[in-house]
Amino acid sequence: MTPSAPRLADLEQQDEFIARHLGPGPAEQAAMLAAIGAGSLEALMDQTLPEAIRLPADLPLPEPRREHEALAELKAIAQKNVLKKNLIGLGYHDTLTPKVILRNVLENPGWYTAYTPYQAEIAQGRLEALLNFQQMVVDLTGLELANASLLDEATAAAEAMAMAHRLSHQDGRSGTKRFFVDRDAFPQTLDVLRTRAEYFGFELVIGSPAQAADAEVFGALLQYPDQRGEVTDLGDCIAALKATGAVVAVAADPMALVLLQSPGAMGADIALGSSQRFGIPLGFGGPHAAFFACRQAFARSMPGRIIGVSKDARGKPALRLALQTREQHIRREKANSNICTSQVLLANMAGFYAVYHGPEGLKTIAQRIHRLTAILATGLAAVGVKVLTQRYFDTIQVYLGDAAYAAAQAAGFNLRQAGSDTLGISINEKTSGADILALLKALTGKAMDLAALDQEAARHDVLAGLKRQDAILTHPVFQRYHTEHEMLRYLKKLQNKDLALDHSMIPLGSCTMKLNATSAMIPLGWPEFSDLHPFAPLDQAQGYLEMLKELSGWLETLTGFAAICLQPNSGAQGEYAGLVAIRRYHASRGEGERDICLIPRSAHGTNPASARMAGLTVVPVDCDANGNVDVADLKAKAAQHETRLACLMLTYPSTHGVFEAAVQEICAIVHAHGGQVYMDGANLNAQVGLTSPGRIGADVAHINLHKTFAIPHGGGGPGMGPIGMKAHLAPFMADHVLQATGPKDRVNAGQGAVSAAPFGSASLLPISWMYIAMLGGRGLKLATQTAILNANYLACRLQAHYPVLYQGQNGRVAHECILDIRPLKAATGISETDIAKRLMDYGFHAPTVSFPVAGTLMLEPTESESKAELDRFITAMIHIREEIRRVETGEWPAANNPLKNAPHTQQDLLDAEWKRPYCRAEACIPLPWVAENKFWPSVNRIDDVYGDRNPIFTCPPMADHQ
Repeated sequence: MTPSAPRLADLEQQDEFIARHLGPGPAEQAAMLAAIGAGSLEALMDQTLPEAIRLPADLPLPEPRREHEALAELKAIAQKNVLKKNLIGLGYHDTLTPKVILRNVLENPGWYTAYTPYQAEIAQGRLEALLNFQQMVVDLTGLELANASLLDEATAAAEAMAMAHRLSHQDGRSGTKRFFVDRDAFPQTLDVLRTRAEYFGFELVIGSPAQAADAEVFGALLQYPDQRGEVTDLGDCIAALKATGAVVAVAADPMALVLLQSPGAMGADIALGSSQRFGIPLGFGGPHAAFFACRQAFARSMPGRIIGVSKDARGKPALRLALQTREQHIRREKANSNICTSQVLLANMAGFYAVYHGPEGLKTIAQRIHRLTAILATGLAAVGVKVLTQRYFDTIQVYLGDAAYAAAQAAGFNLRQAGSDTLGISINEKTSGADILALLKALTGKAMDLAALDQEAARHDVLAGLKRQDAILTHPVFQRYHTEHEMLRYLKKLQNKDLALDHSMIPLGSCTMKLNATSAMIPLGWPEFSDLHPFAPLDQAQGYLEMLKELSGWLETLTGFAAICLQPNSGAQGEYAGLVAIRRYHASRGEGERDICLIPRSAHGTNPASARMAGLTVVPVDCDANGNVDVADLKAKAAQHETRLACLMLTYPSTHGVFEAAVQEICAIVHAHGGQVYMDGANLNAQVGLTSPGRIGADVAHINLHKTFAIPHGGGGPGMGPIGMKAHLAPFMADHVLQATGPKDRVNAGQGAVSAAPFGSASLLPISWMYIAMLGGRGLKLATQTAILNANYLACRLQAHYPVLYQGQNGRVAHECILDIRPLKAATGISETDIAKRLMDYGFHAPTVSFPVAGTLMLEPTESESKAELDRFITAMIHIREEIRRVETGEWPAANNPLKNAPHTQQDLLDAEWKRPYCRAEACIPLPWVAENKFWPSVNRIDDVYGDRNPIFTCPPMADHQ
C-alpha cells in the first residue's frame, strides 16, 4: 500500500447517511460557528444547555449503517412476517390501492412532506383534496357536514361521545352522565370508549340497540353493520333515542354505505368510521383516516379540522381551514377537542380513491364484495353449516369450531375467532371467486361450483328494504377522472398548488419539518409491513414484533426511560396516553383525587386540551420576563394544590426556544408535592444525544416520531406519538383488548387502550427504525447539535433586523427562536401575518405565526437545511425588512404595499392596469434568484372573515376550480 493510499476501512462510508441528512457540511459548519462567535459545536452546546442536564457520555447506540445495509437488514426482519389472506374484518380490510394514487400521492414527497395547511394560499391543492374527502363523507353518511378526518374509528367514536355530551348539556336536554354503546360495536372501539369515559366521568351502558331508549342516556353509539356483520334498520331505534333528548352517533362502514341506507336518512345526528378500505393499506393497524360527519347545526361543536370555502382578495373562490382550526390555542382547555388528531395524507388518498372510481366504480366494488359474501354464505348453508348472520353486507358469523379455524389457516386464510365455536369471515376487495372456493373447501371439505353458487346467491336479496335510494358522489369531481391519464394530471395539478419540502425549507417553530429520507420511506411499501392485519395471530407478525422491540429499545436509550408504549398514533394522543398513565398511577396508590394539572402559559394548545380529556383541571403557571417558567409562581401553586396535584406538563426546551436553567428544580418542586412531571416531546429534537427527559427529571414524555424521528407530516398527519416512562408508570400504559402489546408477563396487561390498534400506526414505525439505524448514536447527536447551530445562525443573522424575543443565559437559543414583530407593527401597521404572506412571494413557507406569543414569528430550521438554504431565507427576511422600512418612511402607503397585498399571483402579472406604488417585478420577483424556481401561489390573500360569515364546507361548483 502506497503511503497516500487510503485503507479499505476509510472507504466504507459508514457515515454516508449522516452527511446526506445534515444540511451543513464541515466547512459550512465552521463558517456558521465563526459567524455566531462559537469556537466549535461542543463549545456552542456548552453555551446553550445547562451543564447539569448534559449526558455524561455518548449513548450506547449502534454505529451508523449505510442506507442499503439498513434496508437489507430491515428487509430480512420484515420477511419474518407471514402474509395470509385477511378475512378478520372488525373495521380493517384488505384493499387495492390504485397505483396512480400509490405512486403519485403516498410515495410522492410533494404530498407527504407538506405541512398542515395553515397558510392556505400555498396549500390549495391539499385543501381541495380534503374538501373532496368531506364531500365524499357527506354523500355517504347522508349528513350535511364532515370534517377533514380524525385518527381512527375508535377515537372518532370517543369524540362522538364527548360531542354528544356537549350538545345534550348545552341546551339543557340532559343532565345524565350515561352513554349507551351497542353491545355489537367493535371490541377495540368499546375498549377506547371505556378509557375515555372513565376520565370524562361517564357511565357506559352496553346493550342491544332495541333497549337503548329505555336507558336514560345523553347519547348513544350504534354500529352499522355491527361486529357480527348484521345490517339492521336503525331508524326506529334512533327515533326513540332522540325522543328522549339523546344525541345518536352511528359507526359505519363506508363501503357498505355505498349500497346501504345512510345514517343521516335513518335520523342519526353523527356518523363516523374508518376510510381505510378506500385504498389504504392495512399496515398492521395504520395510519388510516377516520371520517366524522354531523348535522350542520352542530358545526361549532364538531371536533377536528374542517375545510371551508371562502374567497381571496380578487373575489375568487379559495379554500382554508375554518372554525375549529384556531380555537385550540385560543380556548385551550375549553376547546372542543384536541385538533392535532387528523390523518390528512390518508384522507387525501381515500378521497382520491372515490374520485378515481366514481360512484359507479364504487358500486361495482361494493356489489362484488357483497355477492362474494352471499356466495360464501350460500355454499356453507348448502352443506348444513349454520350461518348466524341473517342480513349481511360483507361479514358473516358461522357456527364452526377450532378445527375449521385451523383448516382455514392452513389454506392461507385468517378468520376471526368470534367466540366459542363461532368464526367471523369478512370479505374484501382483494377476495376472488377462487378464494371463496378454496375457503369453502377448507371449511367443509367439499369442492363446489362457483357459477352454481353465484346463481343461487343471486336469487336471495338479504338486503331488501335496507338499500339506499339516493344518489351519491354526484359532484363533477367524482365523474371526470376515471382514466389514469386524467387522474395523473389532476393529482399533478393539485400538487403544483402546494408548497412542500421538495420546493424549499419550511421553517416552522415547534414542528420540526426535517428531511424525510427516501431510504427510510421505502419500507412503507413492502407487503410484509403494509399487508398485515392488526389482529392477525402474533406468530405471523414476528418481523413486526422484532422491529418494534428494537425500536423501543433505542427510544428507551434516547429518552432515559424504562418503558415505551407505541400505541398513541399522534403527538396529542401521546399526551393523553401519558396523562392517563399518571392518573392510573395515582389511583393505584389511593390518590385518585389528584386531578390538578399545572401548565405554563407558554405551553402548546394541545397540552390543556389533552389535560381536559384526561379529566384534569388546568391551573396555569406564569412565565417570567425572559419567557421561562416563573419558579416562584410554580412553587406557590404546587403548594396551594398539594393534595390534588397530579402533574406538571412541561415543554423542554421551552416553547419559547430556550433551555431553562431551572428545569431540574422545576421537576423537583412538582415531585416534592406528590405530582408527576409530563414532558411534551415536541422539542425533543434539541435533546437527542445531549440530554434526555429521564435525566432532566420527567416521569413520562411523548415522542413525536413525525418530528424528531423523521416520519413525514403528510400535510397534517400521519404522525406517531409513543410515550416513554419511568418504571413506576410502566404498569399503567395502554394495552389492547384484542391483541397483546407485549409478552404474557407484560406489566401493563389489561390496561385499557387509547387507540384502535395495539401499536397505533404501526406501518410508519419502520421509518423511524431506518432513521435511527442509518444515523447511529453518533449521527443522532450530531443532528441535534446541527439543529441548534442552524437555529442560532438564523437568530444571530436576523437579530439586527428583527428582535429575538427570548434567549438563554448566554444569549443562545435552542433549536428554534422567536422574532418579535410587535414593534414593527406598532410603527408601521405591518403585522406578522403580512410578513408570513410576503414570504410566499419569495418561495418560502411562513414560520409559525403568533405562537406561542401573539405578534411574533417562531422559526425552526432543523438540521437538514444547508447553509445555502438558510442564507437564502435570511436574505429574504432582510429584504422584507427593507420593504417594511419603505413603509416606515412613507415611500409606500401603509395600506398599499407588497406586504399588505401579498401573496401575489400570476393574475397580478396579467392585470391590464397596475395601480400600485411598486412595480410588478418587485411584487412577484423580489430577488433575482426567486425567478429561477418561482413558486406561484394559486390564490391571493384569503378573506377569513368572509369564510366565517358564509360557511360552506362541501365542494363548490366545479367551474370554481378551473
